[in-house]
Amino acid sequence: MTGIPPETAPARGNLPPLSLHVPEPKFRPGDKVDYSHVVVPPAGAQPRPDEGCPAADTQPLCFDLIRVLGEDDRAVGPWNPGLDADTLRRMLRMMALTRAFDDRMYRGQRQGKTSFYMKCTGEEATSIAPAMALAADDMVFPSYRQQGILLTRGYPMVDMVNQIYSNRADKLKGRQLPIMYSAREQSFFSISGNLATQYPQAVGWAMASAIKGDTRIAAAWLGEGSTAEGDFHSALTFATVYNAPVIFNVVNNQWAISSFSGFAGAERTTFAARAIGYGIAGLRVDGNDPLAVWAATRWAADRARANGGPTLIEHFTYRAEGHSTSDDPGQYRSAQEREEWPLGDPIMRLKRHLIALGEWSTEQHEAMDRELMDEVKAATREAEKNGVLGHGLHHPFKTMFEDVFEELPWHLQEQSEQAIRERRIKWPEWKES
Repeated sequence: MTGIPPETAPARGNLPPLSLHVPEPKFRPGDKVDYSHVVVPPAGAQPRPDEGCPAADTQPLCFDLIRVLGEDDRAVGPWNPGLDADTLRRMLRMMALTRAFDDRMYRGQRQGKTSFYMKCTGEEATSIAPAMALAADDMVFPSYRQQGILLTRGYPMVDMVNQIYSNRADKLKGRQLPIMYSAREQSFFSISGNLATQYPQAVGWAMASAIKGDTRIAAAWLGEGSTAEGDFHSALTFATVYNAPVIFNVVNNQWAISSFSGFAGAERTTFAARAIGYGIAGLRVDGNDPLAVWAATRWAADRARANGGPTLIEHFTYRAEGHSTSDDPGQYRSAQEREEWPLGDPIMRLKRHLIALGEWSTEQHEAMDRELMDEVKAATREAEKNGVLGHGLHHPFKTMFEDVFEELPWHLQEQSEQAIRERRIKWPEWKES
């Protein structure tokens, strides 16, 4: 028997009734936006501890916001990585290419060429700057908005489009949802639609790298909503215990599909602060400042490579578009949010910085945009020769039963033959290639 008998229960008549708190976003459709609650500190005001410092020394940075680009578009402060103009131009180009690619693929989905697409508009810096700060062979465990990593690492754009269209040239043979890439040569782990699964996988890989005495580290990404998943906490526990050389990137873009970040705990504290409870280093960075993101990633990578252990980086940014092509953000958030986001647009900020340095111009930027649009268009047309969704140009039917077993079990062999027979009866003109 549990509980207290009613006759012996203490009187609580003088206590207020319990109430449940349900998080609510500050703005809904039609509301006026007020970002006064978002504290944006001056650029360059955040201290940069040594990479080998005790994790506790980073605790203030879990509540601050590391920024490099100031209001005058100049790079300032101890986190300024001092990148040369060629590197900055390449970073700008990769972000602009990713945006052009997203726009083209979004249009393709609307034209029925694929079933699904997810853009990373406004978040390009959170994948491209880290990709440039990491070593080219460091293993990355992405979520579904890190297409910029593949482009930065030189993965063929045609192959990306083939995967999105699930056509006969799709290297994954139509077995993954569109945009869920896998690229071994680029050290790019297969994207999973199951939230947060990549975190423990990244930790396991990093632990294996340490066991082998390798020098490669791991980096993983997820959205802030996924920090509420158990896999997130399991990963941090293992990383803490075994001092795994891994970087945990939490992309806080304010929205998890239609649920705002409060449902994952943003009303209580920052997401970077979760590092404190695990005793690992934590950084909170302006996710729309490409230089700050690069600097934070390189700091964490140097720390991991020197056996300093894991680092959690919260990228404070904004999801400018819908969650996916299946989502209409106008149904749950104010239309003014994107325009009034106080941290601006990462591409425009880097563009203005290069112009301020005398290393870029509006004319050069316009010419680059036209060139990138043509590049994406050419890749798309090349991929469309291999087919688009629902047009019959796909991998042979028999491949459904391949690539799992070294020798196909008898019962699957039976199913394969039966399926082929039935298909030939239904479509006599069909031939298995």
